[in-house]
Amino acid sequence: MKTTFAALAFILAAAAAACNTVEGVGQDVQAAGQAVEDTAEDVRN
Repeated sequence: MKTTFAALAFILAAAAAACNTVEGVGQDVQAAGQAVEDTAEDVRN
């Protein structure tokens, strides 16, 4: 029983960490896209 609980706790912790990582990557990609868009606007004007 303790082993099952420990394994479940580890899986949940890993899943929570993965969610934070994916969210961070999404924010980085969004910021990069914004930078490209800003540069394109500067070139166009």
